[in-house]
Amino acid sequence: MSSLSSKLPQVGTTIFTVMSSLAKECDAVNLGQGFPDFQMSDALIARVNEAMLKGHNQYAHMNGYVPLREIIAEKILDLYKNPVNPETEITITPGGTYAIYTSLTSILQPGDEVIVFQPGYDSYIPNILINHAVPILIPLQFPHYTIDWELVRKAITPRTRMIMLNSPHNPTGSILSREDIQELKSLVREQEIYILSDEVYEHIIFDGQAHESMLRYPELRERSFVCFSFGKVYHCTGWKIGYCVTPEHLMKEFRKVHQFNCFSTDTPKQVALANFLKKKEAYLSLGTLIQQKRDYFLDLMKQTPFKMHHSHGSYFILGSYGHFSEEKEIDFAIRITKEYGVASIPVSAFYNTPVDNKVLRFCFCKKEETLQRAVERLARVH
Repeated sequence: MSSLSSKLPQVGTTIFTVMSSLAKECDAVNLGQGFPDFQMSDALIARVNEAMLKGHNQYAHMNGYVPLREIIAEKILDLYKNPVNPETEITITPGGTYAIYTSLTSILQPGDEVIVFQPGYDSYIPNILINHAVPILIPLQFPHYTIDWELVRKAITPRTRMIMLNSPHNPTGSILSREDIQELKSLVREQEIYILSDEVYEHIIFDGQAHESMLRYPELRERSFVCFSFGKVYHCTGWKIGYCVTPEHLMKEFRKVHQFNCFSTDTPKQVALANFLKKKEAYLSLGTLIQQKRDYFLDLMKQTPFKMHHSHGSYFILGSYGHFSEEKEIDFAIRITKEYGVASIPVSAFYNTPVDNKVLRFCFCKKEETLQRAVERLARVH
């Protein structure tokens, strides 16, 4: 029997699994992986239970529970002032990462090039490679992690098929600006380039900033796959439920892949969410809630030797340590987990070829007592 040839020969265990396992082994406070440690809405849990008791336990429609798609379309119109057809342009998926993978798989052909910004979420490049396409890596500009659009222009070739964007950004907390949107419009105009916009932190945006969704701009929406996650909105990352919005002709291709992968998504949770989404305040107030946690964490971190960056959105904020240690990021992250009992993620892990700026990512979407306990330990780091 011939030996197996791996489709992802360079891929091993993710840094999130490594650091979370180490955190458990060392009984450390885990500020590495991006999940809340506080309870989600009791009312939403009750609605799932109610849906199950009422018999919503069989397959949902392949494209998603119709009332859920309809309320999502209403939400998009309310927020971004552009209509979306719930029948032909929205598909419910088992998580945002699944939506991203399916979007890429639906259009990429071998040899296509995809522009990817780094640091970036770790699923992007494997998703591109497994489709036999080519990731074209462009660094965000340290220390504010902004896009150099001149670098993007130089990277465009006749094989460029897609640009991947993520705002609010994981791992850095940066966001797209109105100027970025104008640059993007100028770049793709008159070109056959698609956009994949990872907007799972859509409502977790701070300081009165507006979320620059692709759905806000018709000329960008017409070429975009826009991916979302309910797990980030309702503090239930373990539910793994999200959705993709894209024009009808692109959604037809998306659904061809979707129907032979998972086919349909968890029914009782869709039924519950269709009802719960009517409570607009639950998602409109999310930015204020998480900003309070960001500000609380930033104030606590003044006790530590870290120099904190600014986060405009997401669950995350970065801290620099190069002024007091020359250790590599991965070594430093492992050491403070073992010696001080706080797990983080080295930002170098979000690059295909590690870039060592002496920066760690911390998740502040935690209970106050969790953040207090972590900072008490980080204050002793040297």
